[in-house]
Amino acid sequence: MDKHLHIITHEVPWPANYGGVISLFYKIKSLYETGIKIHLHCFTEEIPSHQILNTYCYSVNYYKRQGRFSILQFPIPYIVHSRRSKELLLNLERDNHPILFEGTHCTFWIYKKNFSGRNITVSLHNIEFEYYKNLGRAEKNIFKKIYFYIESKSLFNYEKKIAKKVNFWAVSNTDVIIFKNQFNSNNIKFFPVFVPWKNIKIELGNGSYCLYHGNLEVNENEKAALWLMENIFSELKIPFVIAGKNPNITLKKAAHKNKHTCIVENPSEFEMEDLIRKAHINIIPSFNNTGVKIKLLNALFNGRHCIVNQPAAEGSGLEELCIICNDQNDFKLKIKEYYEIKFEEKDSQKREEILLSLYNNNKNAYSISEMIL
Repeated sequence: MDKHLHIITHEVPWPANYGGVISLFYKIKSLYETGIKIHLHCFTEEIPSHQILNTYCYSVNYYKRQGRFSILQFPIPYIVHSRRSKELLLNLERDNHPILFEGTHCTFWIYKKNFSGRNITVSLHNIEFEYYKNLGRAEKNIFKKIYFYIESKSLFNYEKKIAKKVNFWAVSNTDVIIFKNQFNSNNIKFFPVFVPWKNIKIELGNGSYCLYHGNLEVNENEKAALWLMENIFSELKIPFVIAGKNPNITLKKAAHKNKHTCIVENPSEFEMEDLIRKAHINIIPSFNNTGVKIKLLNALFNGRHCIVNQPAAEGSGLEELCIICNDQNDFKLKIKEYYEIKFEEKDSQKREEILLSLYNNNKNAYSISEMIL
């Protein structure tokens, strides 16, 4: 008997060129490879011209996001209110197949309707109210800062209301704890993200620089890159590279202040993997402890030493694979220490053992099939 599954995504999961979309695309691909017939529903600003999703999905539907932020939407958060398609509801009601909502963003009809007797799961990408609060802390523009704080408050109230209505998966154990403590919910558990990497591909020995990488359009990533430049590598005379999408002029100027620091703007996927592989230390500080950082997984699958702070690794199950620093001085000491230490075969074997036990797409796809189909 055929197994069918509706998957609703907050945006089109292709091209798979940043964190959440990477996980979505490889989840769809892996579920397809187990024989599941996927009915994909995507919210988008415009209908894409590519057809790659049709390769892996039984059907694909697109829905346009609705309007801009408005005071009239309260108490529903903007990221939810703008994804309130009636056409989506009609398509979901044509059958009784299980539904997987990807992210709080897509859950408008869980809030508005009772899907009695339907197998429904929400896969959380973050604890969104915490994520938006942290975006507000990192934001410099006062109007954007106000928006992030309003959205955070709205998301807290919204997530509290839907917390007990269906089952939830979280991508980190920290998110499980936050969800349980804040919303008194027991219908949530950890479930790993899906990744593009099937094997460990780490070059042994020594690399020639330290690297921070990420989408530099995201204010939290920009803040982390500037913090490293101004507080760590202004003193450490070790080669340091920042790589990522669309860095702003402030970051570019900071990178060009010192001869041993530079920035690689908009590297291709191949160039980014090459940068990660050739670095001796991948450095990933974070000011947000919700979700799991795909850039951390990328560094662990493909790079040598990985130095992070507690929020970057907390709850991921990957803490013992990282060198964890507590403050600015700790970062300086650990970077100096590990820049002189070769990455060895035993380090690679440890990575392989832990990473492939948790982040195994094939195994995790079959787990989804057993749990909700």
